[in-house]
Amino acid sequence: QVQLVESGGGLVQAGGSLRLSCAASGRTYAMGWFRQAPGKEREFVAAFSRVGGITKYADSVKGRFTISRDSAKNTVFLQMNSLKPEDTAVYYCAASRVVSYSVPGNDEYDYWGQGTQVTVSS
Repeated sequence: QVQLVESGGGLVQAGGSLRLSCAASGRTYAMGWFRQAPGKEREFVAAFSRVGGITKYADSVKGRFTISRDSAKNTVFLQMNSLKPEDTAVYYCAASRVVSYSVPGNDEYDYWGQGTQVTVSS
């Protein structure tokens, strides 16, 4: 069983930054970040492919968020800059067993973290 442990959420003012971390147990997976705001469906934020480290971002976060990883520690990060109130959500780390140069589809993630709250005040 894979365990994903997230950390780094919190309260920040608009324009500020936060860095989320997700440590995965076991083997290396394709990793991604999703978020869910109150009353809204969960949405994709950013992800790495399993092979080649190809990245993909949601249009709403391009240029502001950066996904990175420490393969030796099986940890993925999400650096969030220029945060906006609309970024407020619970952020979830996810891992996929898909082995591909492509980022997994949103329905191809097999393991999920417990979520970490990010709140951006205006």
